[in-house]
Amino acid sequence: MKTNLLWVLFFLGVLTIQAQNKDKKQLHIQRTETAPKIDGVLDDVAWVNAEAATDFVQFRPDVGNAPKDYQTTQVKVTYDDHAIYFAAYLYDHPDEIMKQFNQRDNFGQQDFFGVVLNPNNDAQNDAEFFVFPTGNQADASYSPYNGEDFSWNSVWDSAVKLVDDGWIVEIKIPYRCLRFANKEVQTWGLQFHRHFRTTREQYTWNPIDPTKGNIGLYHGEIIGIENISPPTRLSFYPFASTILESYDGEFEDTYNIGLDLKYGISENFTLDATLIPDFSQAAFDDVVLNLGPFEQTFAEQRQFFTEGVDLFNKGNLFYSRRVGGAPVGNVELEENEQIREYPTKIKTLNALKVSGRTKKGLGIGVFNAITEKTYATIENVLNGETRKELIEPLANYNIFVLDQQFNKNSTVSLINTNVTRNGHFRDGNVTAGLLNYTNKSNTYNVDAQFKMSNINEEDGTKTGWSSILGISEISGNYRFSLYNTMADDDFDINDLGVNLRNNYNNFSADASYRIFEPTEKLNNFYVGVWANYNRLYDPGTYTGMNLGASFNATNKKINSYGANINFEPGKQYDYFEARTKGKYFIYENWYNFNLWYSSNYNKTFALDTNFGGAGLIETGRDMFNYWFGVSPRFKLSDRLLIVYDFQFDNVNGDRGYTTKYQEEIVFGQRDQRTIVNSLSGSYNFNAYHALTLTFRNYWSTVNYNDELFTLQDNGHLSKELGLQKSDINDPDINFNTWNLDFGYSWQFAPGSQLSALYRNQLFSYTSESLKTYGRSMKDLFNEPFQHVFSLKLIYFIDYNDLKQAFKKNENS
Repeated sequence: MKTNLLWVLFFLGVLTIQAQNKDKKQLHIQRTETAPKIDGVLDDVAWVNAEAATDFVQFRPDVGNAPKDYQTTQVKVTYDDHAIYFAAYLYDHPDEIMKQFNQRDNFGQQDFFGVVLNPNNDAQNDAEFFVFPTGNQADASYSPYNGEDFSWNSVWDSAVKLVDDGWIVEIKIPYRCLRFANKEVQTWGLQFHRHFRTTREQYTWNPIDPTKGNIGLYHGEIIGIENISPPTRLSFYPFASTILESYDGEFEDTYNIGLDLKYGISENFTLDATLIPDFSQAAFDDVVLNLGPFEQTFAEQRQFFTEGVDLFNKGNLFYSRRVGGAPVGNVELEENEQIREYPTKIKTLNALKVSGRTKKGLGIGVFNAITEKTYATIENVLNGETRKELIEPLANYNIFVLDQQFNKNSTVSLINTNVTRNGHFRDGNVTAGLLNYTNKSNTYNVDAQFKMSNINEEDGTKTGWSSILGISEISGNYRFSLYNTMADDDFDINDLGVNLRNNYNNFSADASYRIFEPTEKLNNFYVGVWANYNRLYDPGTYTGMNLGASFNATNKKINSYGANINFEPGKQYDYFEARTKGKYFIYENWYNFNLWYSSNYNKTFALDTNFGGAGLIETGRDMFNYWFGVSPRFKLSDRLLIVYDFQFDNVNGDRGYTTKYQEEIVFGQRDQRTIVNSLSGSYNFNAYHALTLTFRNYWSTVNYNDELFTLQDNGHLSKELGLQKSDINDPDINFNTWNLDFGYSWQFAPGSQLSALYRNQLFSYTSESLKTYGRSMKDLFNEPFQHVFSLKLIYFIDYNDLKQAFKKNENS
């Protein structure tokens, strides 16, 4: 009986697989002897007999609808020894085609046509190419676990032509942009997307079921690619830059020449290297006043560390800002000495990464970076003599990843990160095993992770561990997930990752409901609830819990809105605010709520708003926080967009760590007010020339009550010591920053760019917390300006183009 049941299940599985393959559309393509000219005019002989992909089907916001009669799509494909070519005729009324000039990878408010290729036909490793009516391009890599990664950039060609009954797109994607096996006959995964911005409708060639599974499972197929070989994938990006900087009367100029390169080690593996790195045009960080116990982290701005790092991000062990970040060493001061200069960043000497995936789905990644020695300058205040002290030695950063894909929806991974510093400095090593398993029906997912860290310092080795185990329902209108996350007291990944806290044993659950087909008034709707229960790992004591709910929706006019609420009932035990191991601070019944609204960005004027509040329901304490923000958007033309953002945050009666006084942990009650003004704008002359402006002013004041508290062993605060604000260094704060970026970019050839950037910055940190915003801004402009002007030229050189050019010269 059991054997018969197994045969029945096997037979049903075979039928399911056959049904899935049967549902896939197939496009048969033919080789062309003459490559089409990429000009948006479909008069090339290559398109005459090419089979057309038609009958696109809607999957957003409705599922299964056919397009309007005047908005049909026809796509043809051909190939030769060097590239694959696409011609799309996108029928539409010209006055309904939305256009907005943008820089590369910025979708803005406009229609688009997209090509998705998966040469391994594995449903998990896509290359996406998008073209807009303005001629702008966007490209991304996609996997079910990392989503779309638009930091991935390739060099390909496209052209757009607007016509009386729609618009035409021609695309050439050289084989150097793709990774595929060297086989005589190939079948690639293929999907086409078409998006109508006015209605937010999106159609695909092969139908998609958005209720379950990753989007790659719904690709069609290209049939007929024969006798093509992966090219020599060797590209050079030589660059030259100059930086002119002035600050407080001092002037400095720097000139750099360097080279980035990409080399295809094999048909599926690529080496990326940056030699003599230049990150001079990385944008300013959005710094905020940090009163909490955890470090402030920022998004990566350096392209080398954002592009093609999906493998290295497995397990969240890689925070690339560690490379070239702050030094780890301390300065030993002798009598009458002071620190004259302590660098906040370390110079990166070089970096490389090797990544790819075999024919059987095994991903391999190797990352390496080296940073130079960094010294602090110490001055003797009596005689003026200075000396240098090493605060960061020569350091080597490494990552090694193995990632095996299976079932077209699951992976198992092994990753190791290692930081080795010369001399008697801290070294860090972390190893993780990861499993992300989804069943074949794409209804349930299991996420399992185990991580172990080893830290070597002069006083010995410390080993810690962490784990994650979760199960989720990932299909249908109703969904849920259950998770447990644990870490012991010694778990530490902060040499190359970010671990804000350890020593926890947390349990979480959530449930949600969403719609996939529009209702009479709504295009989409989502509501979710969650609960978290938290404990220390050692000792296993309760630390707190919270309950919450949220919803969001978009109506037929493409206006979106939502709300969320969160509540932490009873006593909450904060083991981190005290900044002392084993100590904790108790607060009770904390709540917060937030409301937001976002109008249709298609309009000339659009508006984003938000409002929220938070507080405590606690005997003897009156604490309340409210905030609001408003952000109007002005799309003044297809070329000019201006966005202003204003945020206000007011906190009354907050309590937190202030300092230590005679071994006592001192807390203060404080009021904080924060105002953030920011402005961004862009003017695009066309798809290749653009001016951009970004401005941000962040101002925050913190004013402490005169009476201070000391933290007791029971987690409560006491005034018995009678401490006053005057007994310690003034804790009040007036924190003010200003930064402005004004840039020009010109893409003068595919993959090649000239960019000029002017930046200035102001910074002020005082204890004058009672000053008004206007007075604080006036004082800020009395601080010295930092002015930076940088000019950078990058030129793209492809080895295959050079080889063909030399052949033509030899034959001429």
